[in-house]
Amino acid sequence: MSVLHLLGTSGDGGAETYFVDLVTALKRAGVKEAAAIRRHAGREAALKAAGVPVKVLGFGGPIDVFTRTAAAGYGKLQGARLMLAWMNRAARHTPKGPWARIGRLGGYYNLKYYAGFDELVANTEDIAEWIVSQGWPAGRVRCIPNFAAAPPKTAPIDRASLDTPADAPLLLGMGRLHENKAHDVSLQALAQLPGAYLWIAGAGALEPKLKSLAEALGVADRVRFLGWRTDPSALYRTADVCVFPSRHEPLGNVVIQAWAHGLPVVAAESQGPKALIRQGQDGLLTPIDDAAALADAVRTLLDDDKTRTRFAAEGLKRVAAEFSEAAVVGQWMTLFSDYEAL
Repeated sequence: MSVLHLLGTSGDGGAETYFVDLVTALKRAGVKEAAAIRRHAGREAALKAAGVPVKVLGFGGPIDVFTRTAAAGYGKLQGARLMLAWMNRAARHTPKGPWARIGRLGGYYNLKYYAGFDELVANTEDIAEWIVSQGWPAGRVRCIPNFAAAPPKTAPIDRASLDTPADAPLLLGMGRLHENKAHDVSLQALAQLPGAYLWIAGAGALEPKLKSLAEALGVADRVRFLGWRTDPSALYRTADVCVFPSRHEPLGNVVIQAWAHGLPVVAAESQGPKALIRQGQDGLLTPIDDAAALADAVRTLLDDDKTRTRFAAEGLKRVAAEFSEAAVVGQWMTLFSDYEAL
């Protein structure tokens, strides 16, 4: 075995979903690997189904003195040459040993958790530059983006199953029900788009508040709160426009996934989407917290079939050139090779 992945979070979100996507993609590419994760039945099953050995560890708080020792034992058992820590909690429990320690960062994390690590991997150039600005040696950080892929045989969802008219303009919002994701802005924009429907796929503590806002805005009958979904490809294939108004978004994996499915995107110009989208070429950007601008941009796309088609085609080109599975897995394998972990 060459690589041991460590993931210390227990929830469901974009980072956790991508963890499974990348580990399974690396497995398909022939990387010898294993994973140490916090208990999560779905992730454990998905990894085992892909043939990846899995060890469930506690990944507790500061007083957890057992996880690091257990991770070291599992790494030795698996013959690890490199340990890859996904986010802060995993980094805190990644032990020193006869292996390289690499941190994978999808945000502007506190670098104290990565002290002594051999290298950090950022999933955007902006995060990589920020890491260097914090004093990390430039020669020990690299950028490897997320990949996106659309399963070719995934069919759209029957809109009737979610009480949505077949001919209604359908907007899709993806992401946790969290203040950063700005689903409230999507609801405010929907109020300015008569006849359009909005599906929101995600779970979180803000669900009651968002439902109350939908009622207050008079759009509750045109919103569907879908909860956490395990069929994102079907959702992307069903919608007409993806709306992504996040207030804070280091990457914006939703943008890349929408492109991979040929779905045009309107996003707020937070860090990640602003770095990804070429305004007017492969998507539209609007100011953060500007529901009127979001509605105007969506209306522009809904009223212009040619622009929607052009954005979809350009997004697919971007994915093929920059965010394909083969390209991204190749970059990870180069890193593993640099540390003699292949």
